[in-house]
Amino acid sequence: MATDFASSDDPVLDRLLKAAGSQRIRGVDLSLDRINRLLARMGSPHRKLPPVFHVAGTNGKGSTCAFLRAALEAAGLRVHVYTSPHLVRVNERIRLAGTLVSDAEFAAALGDVLRVNAGQPLSFFESLTAAAFLLFAATPADATVLEVGLGGRLDATNVVPDPLVTGIAELSMDHVAILGPTIRHIAAEKAGIAKPGVPLVTQRYPPAVAARVAEVAALNGGRLMARGEAWEARLAGGRLAVTMGEHAPIVLPAPRLFGTHQADNAALAVAMLLAQKELAVPTVALAGAMQWAQWPARLQRIAEGPLFARLPEGTSLFVDGGHNPSAGRALARFLERAEGPVTVILGMLRTKDHAAFVKALPEGARRIGVPVTGHAHVAPELLASETAPDLAQALAMVDQPGTVLICGSLHLAGEFLRLNGPLPS
Repeated sequence: MATDFASSDDPVLDRLLKAAGSQRIRGVDLSLDRINRLLARMGSPHRKLPPVFHVAGTNGKGSTCAFLRAALEAAGLRVHVYTSPHLVRVNERIRLAGTLVSDAEFAAALGDVLRVNAGQPLSFFESLTAAAFLLFAATPADATVLEVGLGGRLDATNVVPDPLVTGIAELSMDHVAILGPTIRHIAAEKAGIAKPGVPLVTQRYPPAVAARVAEVAALNGGRLMARGEAWEARLAGGRLAVTMGEHAPIVLPAPRLFGTHQADNAALAVAMLLAQKELAVPTVALAGAMQWAQWPARLQRIAEGPLFARLPEGTSLFVDGGHNPSAGRALARFLERAEGPVTVILGMLRTKDHAAFVKALPEGARRIGVPVTGHAHVAPELLASETAPDLAQALAMVDQPGTVLICGSLHLAGEFLRLNGPLPS
């Protein structure tokens, strides 16, 4: 089972990160008991956060958080954001009132967490989540955006007792060894973020999945607002129309982020904002979010850099961290519209369903398999008939202009951005 970890160029923060990764919880062991115990000893900072938007889902939850942040900031509000995993620097996970946490701030908060925890069992993710809550409670802001790390019901972020709005993005098969063997099991875990009286805004799901989400939401007392019932969205002619209840549609520009699936993520963010009345987010701010939202390694277009320079002139290069069959299908839809010959460079972790991911990709695309450095990965020859020992040599194998996509793992995407740039900021 995968272990979450991180390092830092800052020696103090790096030492603390190593300590956080060695606290007697290895791999994934979902529970709220440990972090509740710790937070109680720290003065319950999770109960002192600005209004919280809490987002779960298999695919799209990070992008939804990016649209939420962009809209809230476009409305002139200061926003805390907690996301995972990071791509290059661990600091990417925590944004304080709009700015990535500094090494010194991160080290101070994580040091407090480890001191108070005093060697009790705690996972790496729980340590970072507690540090984020400390920082968020101590730094003035108007809103907090929390991305679920894994699942929902037992995820460390789910200790927040009274979020302003909760939301669930796309649901599909992933992490089955942890969340359960069927999509209904997974749906129940994600829906576990529902809270009494709090709107739970969801995408449209197949009937059996929707029924399970509704069941868990009702058991938790959440106010379910499902797409197709409480709200709807439509993308046409370069415009995204979102309708909430009986109100007139809000018509916005289509998202600038590549991929038609980003319209669904943007629509979910808009619906979550419309589901609450505490924070004023005018239509002009929603429109700005469509243009300003950024989410690295999600069909991110690369136009320069040392690895990019290895490609023939006129080549379009994209990098995406998608790693499950549903993400593979979304990438396939994007590649159907690609210009020129398509080359897919992919590396995947052993814990992923690589066969289903590869099957979803276009049959006519050239595939080059690569390792995922520093992680237990699928042998490149199981991913493609052509292989390369690293990203640089894989890109050098592209011999004619066209479209190149690097995909299959957020770790691979992070490795590319570290070597080529731009670094997430």
